[in-house]
Amino acid sequence: MEELIKRYLQYVTVEKGLSRSTIEAYQRDLTYYRNYLKSRRIVAPEFITEKAVFDYLVSRRQGSLQVASLARALVSIRNFHRFLLQENISAQDPTENLDAPKHEMHLPKTLSSAQVETLLNQPDIATDLGLRDRTMLEVMYASGLRISELIKLDEDNIDLSVAYVRCFGKGGKERIVPLGRTAIQFLKQYKRSARPKLLKKGRLTNRLFISQQGSEFSRAGLWKVIKKYGKKAGTPKLTPHLIRHSFATHLLEHGADLRSIQEMLGHASIATTQIYTSIAKEGLKRIHKKYHPRG
Repeated sequence: MEELIKRYLQYVTVEKGLSRSTIEAYQRDLTYYRNYLKSRRIVAPEFITEKAVFDYLVSRRQGSLQVASLARALVSIRNFHRFLLQENISAQDPTENLDAPKHEMHLPKTLSSAQVETLLNQPDIATDLGLRDRTMLEVMYASGLRISELIKLDEDNIDLSVAYVRCFGKGGKERIVPLGRTAIQFLKQYKRSARPKLLKKGRLTNRLFISQQGSEFSRAGLWKVIKKYGKKAGTPKLTPHLIRHSFATHLLEHGADLRSIQEMLGHASIATTQIYTSIAKEGLKRIHKKYHPRG
């Protein structure tokens, strides 16, 4: 089974062009799956039954795996078995009649406009690192970029004359997102003064945002920066995705249409973006309860 999983992962990497994080998620899911089957002495695809897959999912759920993660695990397993069918390695798909578990809908948390303002004001822009950090936070909130997209931004991905950022999302899909006046103002200042100084500390790189060592940011390094300012702003559980959720929610609250938000976020399906309508409705309910005489 191990060799078949390696072959499948190579296939989705080369043929499907999936992102590194998606490939790693598939690998984790299939490793757990393989280990479970091995513990049941099931070592070949032809011996995997629908009941075996079902029992595996039950065991993961009993192990406190969240419903959303369980649904993703089933997708990983199902795609793996479809690959085995496609390659004539297996004559059956034991996941064919299995339904994905229903998602428990948890609305993503967001920051208020006041909280965002407090966060953005934390970096000391009189220093090179502070100016870099303020610029990064401004770009994240202005564009809703994922952390991986922000890290991979090259200097020529930003067009200051037309106020747009060009980024590459999941599966390498390109999208263009507008930037606001404030983000552009800080980008100009950062590129003019702080970035050249940071570049001198390390090897030459085209990345827009440079680490303290003068090289490309690591994912962990950027997380550390964001968490630092979250604590200073009184939001200790701040994450890049919380900033992204706030970007989308604030757009919707101020009248943006869902399709435009979908395009800016890079969601493949409008269904993914519709979660923000639920957040907006929850906000309206809180306002009604607070201000209506019979709320």
